[in-house]
Amino acid sequence: MPQIRTDLRNIAIIAHVDHGKTTLVDCMLRQSGQFRDAQLTGEQILDSNDLERERGITILAKNIAIPYKGVKINIIDTPGHADFGGEVERVLSMADGCLVLVDAAEGPMPQTRFVLGKALNVGLNPIVVINKIDRKDARAYDVVNEMFDLFLQLGATDEAADFPYLFASTKEGYATFDPTVHTDSILPLMDLILEKIPAPEVEIGSPLQMLVTTIAWSEFVGRIAVGKVHAGTIRKGMNVAMMQKDDKVTQGKIAQLYTFNNLGRTEVHEVDAGDIAAVVGLTEIEIGDTICQPMNLNPLPRIHVDEPTLKMTFGINNSPLGGKEGKFVTSRHLRERLTRELERNVALRVEPIEGTEQFSVAGRGVLHLSVLIETMRREGYELSIGKPEVIYRNNNGVIEEPFETLVVEVPDNQTGPVMEMVGTRRGQILEMNNRNEITIIKFSIPARGLIGLRTRLLMATQGNAVINHRFEGYKPREESIPGRATGVLISMVGGKANAFALDSLQARSEPHVAPGDVVYEGMIVGENSRNEDMDVNPTKEKKLTNLRASGSDKNIILKPARKFTLEEALEFIEDDELVEVTPSIIRLRKIILKEVDRKRANRKS
Repeated sequence: MPQIRTDLRNIAIIAHVDHGKTTLVDCMLRQSGQFRDAQLTGEQILDSNDLERERGITILAKNIAIPYKGVKINIIDTPGHADFGGEVERVLSMADGCLVLVDAAEGPMPQTRFVLGKALNVGLNPIVVINKIDRKDARAYDVVNEMFDLFLQLGATDEAADFPYLFASTKEGYATFDPTVHTDSILPLMDLILEKIPAPEVEIGSPLQMLVTTIAWSEFVGRIAVGKVHAGTIRKGMNVAMMQKDDKVTQGKIAQLYTFNNLGRTEVHEVDAGDIAAVVGLTEIEIGDTICQPMNLNPLPRIHVDEPTLKMTFGINNSPLGGKEGKFVTSRHLRERLTRELERNVALRVEPIEGTEQFSVAGRGVLHLSVLIETMRREGYELSIGKPEVIYRNNNGVIEEPFETLVVEVPDNQTGPVMEMVGTRRGQILEMNNRNEITIIKFSIPARGLIGLRTRLLMATQGNAVINHRFEGYKPREESIPGRATGVLISMVGGKANAFALDSLQARSEPHVAPGDVVYEGMIVGENSRNEDMDVNPTKEKKLTNLRASGSDKNIILKPARKFTLEEALEFIEDDELVEVTPSIIRLRKIILKEVDRKRANRKS
């Protein structure tokens, strides 16, 4: 007989990027009464790894548990950026309800639609939290109406569309049912969770079923499988069967068993259905597997994640400077690391490129793959990365490509450059609105057109544009999209860049290297002002003689060298170029390093 576990609530927190999910979790932790002030230092407590801290975004979904009024609330904090949608999709199956956060000024944004649609598809009961009501431009009740319209557009049931809602300022640390009333705590939201989020309905006496949604790794105990126990009870020391893909069955034994408690995990002897558990000892477990009893093989549906839309070529760093900085520099190291990443990154696809030592790595977008590259370089890997390419598909003889919904917020007087730039990349205007001297333009644009667009839009609008996008779907392939409008300067020699040489080059280019930087033949050292590549000598020194002429000496003033971030470098390069990534530096280079070889290849093509 099904039982209602009134002592449990499982909720996922979902929202568009920067709408306040992690700050809300901070409030709930601080006001739960479970921690001393010294235990909760700083902000965005759950954004614990360096990349999340530096970028100010959540990258990985995380589990915590907060006891409140005798009820254990399991909370899953999810990423808000569209490129990490795979993190959201795989953890929603652990929840019975969700908190949907929406900015009180911006309203529902592209990722709000994406994550809400996924939540409704798996039947989660939503609570809408209108956050940031302390903003001067907040329009709380208008946003509630916009959320209602969004629910209807997504085909929500009458019950889901009649969603409970309240207002909050996670920065100030309070929640309220009236945006004009400033309360003193977040507890009204906690009470609403207990009232509106359904307790899990489970069959504790049934055979075991646990769906694995996350794989963590410890160098002490190996793989740690995290998931929700859907039926039965899992116990320490229990012999189990893992139902894997392709109907494969693998036997194993539970060595250690944990449940989530506050910010960490607590070792226990058993976990009943309805709760979220972490299991140690299953060396071959993968995301999507079902843990069952050996005599009762009854797998749950595997996790479905949307397919990747963009791919890059990963290879070893074979430049003249390769292997001098990294700890892992061979193709074997690269293969092992990518294979390990596949175990927990369900939105990633890796395929070896036949006849080479390179790999085609596919993901959700440039940011999704660049976070992987950045993580690898910090671990000591050296690699070279090719230009991002979209993934086409053949639909009954029609070549289709991925399209994205692009939303740009820009001051009213700067809409012209935005519309012109997006238009040249085959973007079509879907909708245009105005709010407080800000124009909000929604486009449908090929994913190809987004590559390199963000940097150019920010430059054209003096950094005032706010840009968001999400995957829309596949449509027939558009015509060609203009690439980079300028050529590059390519070093024809190796050595150290010299101020005298760079001074003569800067009048017609933007330098990428500074005096003293090491260069090699085939390395890109600047951006040309014209649309053609030019081979130059950045190491050339001034000839010294014992004769001095009037005016022969001058004070050299160089423009600062442009230093690329990883995303900027990936968006800058063209098809015949690579990004060279090492633990300490990012360089750009041609695939074919020697000038004579490049000319020969161009003649053949």
